Amino acid sequence: MDSVQIYDTTLRDGTQGEGVSLSVEDKVKIALRLDEMGISYIEGGWPGSNPKDSQFFERARGLRLSRAKLTAFGSTRRPDSPTPDATLNSILEAGTDTVALFGKSWRLHVDRVLRTTPEENLRMIGDSVEFFRRQGREVIYDAEHFFDGFKDHPEYAIATLRAAKDAGAEWLVLCDTNGGSLTDEVGSIVKRIVQEVGDNIGIHTHNDSELAVANTLAAVSAGARHVQGTINGYGERTGNANLCSIIPNLQVKMGYRCVEEENLKRLTELSRYVAEVANLSHDIKLPYVGASSFAHKAGMHVNAVLKANESFEHLPPETVGNRRRILISELSGRSNVLYTAQQFGVEMQSRAGEVRNMVDTIKRLEHEGYQFEGAEASFELLVRRTQPGYAPPFELSDLLVLVEKRTGLDLLAEATVKVKIGTEVLHTVAEGNGPVNALDAAIRKALLNFFPELEDVQLSDYKVRVIDGDAATAAAVRVSIESTDGHGTWSTVGSSENIIEASWLALADSLEYGLLRAEERRATEAIAVTAQR
Repeated sequence: MDSVQIYDTTLRDGTQGEGVSLSVEDKVKIALRLDEMGISYIEGGWPGSNPKDSQFFERARGLRLSRAKLTAFGSTRRPDSPTPDATLNSILEAGTDTVALFGKSWRLHVDRVLRTTPEENLRMIGDSVEFFRRQGREVIYDAEHFFDGFKDHPEYAIATLRAAKDAGAEWLVLCDTNGGSLTDEVGSIVKRIVQEVGDNIGIHTHNDSELAVANTLAAVSAGARHVQGTINGYGERTGNANLCSIIPNLQVKMGYRCVEEENLKRLTELSRYVAEVANLSHDIKLPYVGASSFAHKAGMHVNAVLKANESFEHLPPETVGNRRRILISELSGRSNVLYTAQQFGVEMQSRAGEVRNMVDTIKRLEHEGYQFEGAEASFELLVRRTQPGYAPPFELSDLLVLVEKRTGLDLLAEATVKVKIGTEVLHTVAEGNGPVNALDAAIRKALLNFFPELEDVQLSDYKVRVIDGDAATAAAVRVSIESTDGHGTWSTVGSSENIIEASWLALADSLEYGLLRAEERRATEAIAVTAQR
């Protein structure tokens, strides 16, 4: 297989995206994960441009990277400055074996931004590359705004590449810095550059026209063998080319070697790890690595994909470390229910009437405001409650919630519940800072003596969604609750025209599912102990 070098700039270009901020420790963690993935180059930042990047390169001296080359980024020397100037010295002090220098390819930037002559710009490029080559550094030259510059003045744009190549740059990277080039333009321009300048051509694209990945693939087809991008497409404005899409496209679809096959299976894990470290929600719609990438909802689609995966999946999700998900909704058919029930360990194949009833129940509940796509725990309980012999661990008999506000006093919320556990009925009262908090406290007060394992179950997120906004304050609402026991998380849902009832339904499912998880964990541990004996 022909190979393509992957150059990651998440730690530099990625952090220019709105809402993206990485500490020095964050950057170290991500760099180590990128190295484990087998990325060829990791761009750590621009030393000297800010204290954080300088600190990162100080920390990086102690990193033991086994695969990747850590790279310091920066500009060529300034116009009419000596070589080296302060900019080049700060890059040199980072101590990396590889440096990436960017220079101007577009006459507009030369004339109106740098305000220098075309000849001086060529000298700036050549002098800067030559300086680092004399220091024994590998130099990657980023030709900034190359495609705009080429379309404006092709001879001059090519001259900037030759200046870098003649001075010793190993890679010449063509940058679509404004992200405005179309795919056919990129392909034809890269092909010409490969023919006229040489083979060691790279590509760096931005996503302003929603074409960053397509433009990157076109460049590789035209002869580029060095690809720059970021994890999850993070970057300035609308982002950079997304390596989580580029890598599998190149390796699986186009036959280029980017990373080891085993490492490709860790791509989804890497994508979600970087999002977590960056304190960003992972986009479920990301191709290949998003939670929805292999999620199937329509009943006919599910029926087909369970018979032949390739009928609705462009590659097996395991290839990139993702997994197939079958969603439950009003669009579900028998196949959705059967497959999902099997994941819970419940076999329903022999009870066709039960499956039909379940499908009808789901459609009725979703019409009433439930949504099971993001509440798998509530759906699992719905399935288990249909099974012979299943008895809920507790039942709510009565519920009263009071909220009181008096002048000069804080708001008071109090909940009274009657809960049936077996043959015993418990009557408890608790206060809270709001009605849902009081309700949670009251039910826990009743249950903890019987189920101490609920001490570990904590509510981690609570959301309310108005279902029919036209009904104003009388609208039905959907309450979604996310809970955790320290071993994992699960989501439950409740819906009602009364927000307290909707909250109770979601909360009760959350606690019941927590007990189910605890029981399953005890059974697993018992089996392990028996096996050891």
